[in-house]
Amino acid sequence: MELDYDHLVALRKQSAAWRLLTAGNAALMLSFFNKVFVEQGARSIAGTELVERLDDELFALNERLGQGAFPKSAKAYLDDWSVPENGWLRKCYPPDSDEPHYDATAAVEKAIAWVRSLEERTFVGTESRLNTIFDLLRQMTFGTKTDPEARLAELTRRRQEIDQEVARVGAGEADVESNCCL
Repeated sequence: MELDYDHLVALRKQSAAWRLLTAGNAALMLSFFNKVFVEQGARSIAGTELVERLDDELFALNERLGQGAFPKSAKAYLDDWSVPENGWLRKCYPPDSDEPHYDATAAVEKAIAWVRSLEERTFVGTESRLNTIFDLLRQMTFGTKTDPEARLAELTRRRQEIDQEVARVGAGEADVESNCCL
């Protein structure tokens, strides 16, 4: 996919996922959609049930953030989110039912996946490889010495560093970033 300016402008206009991410209530929508359609694994939900769940969510948020944070009714929000121009919820009527059912669209799944990818991750693989390299270098430097006193001095130095870190952690001064290259 090209990331030139014109292509991105067109994509921004066409992509329901992009519109969702830039919507004024994106945090409300993404958290609610994630809770209902991802965590609870719902596929198609009856309108009355979804209105009830969203109403509970809005009540809790308005209590916490102040009345008026989300002024519309749950049904009004669902109606907004399910209009074809937005493309975030699919509203349909199953056979032999006069109650609408709602389903999350692929745009919702894409937006949730993108937001999840933003969460900071530790690069365990990279850090692990670097630690392996440093250990190998240390072994090459100190492990190949035939002088037992030099080897014992290095091991004692490393043990003191570890003992100091254990003491700091025990005192509640844990620094997860420190001593990554023992």
